[in-house]
Amino acid sequence: QVQLVESGGGLVQPGGSLRLSCGASGRTFGYFAVGWFRQAPGKEREFVAAISRGGGTTPYADSVKGRFTISRDNAKNTVDLQMNSLQPEDTGVYYCSATQGAIYYAPTGPHQYDYWGQGTQVTVSS
Repeated sequence: QVQLVESGGGLVQPGGSLRLSCGASGRTFGYFAVGWFRQAPGKEREFVAAISRGGGTTPYADSVKGRFTISRDNAKNTVDLQMNSLQPEDTGVYYCSATQGAIYYAPTGPHQYDYWGQGTQVTVSS
């Protein structure tokens, strides 16, 4: 069992940056792959980025490649999502998720994750 809490969301102008953080309590975070997903109003939840247990695998959605960077610090039980060059289409609720798996496992489907945080709102608007 692991509990996840997201932080760092807010309102930012187009072209700006935000850094989201996912904190974990419960079992050691190093046992888990972690994914970030987002959901805009009226749309389905979509994959953003993921990171494997050791950090060696980091898939990204095409829409965020080159702008977002996912990283983790297992000693601090945190996974961060650095978001640069934000655009209005990046607006949504961002969710952190976790699942156990092999060392290089970093799934991209929401159904592949077992634990979810409550979400943090990101709004990109001028």
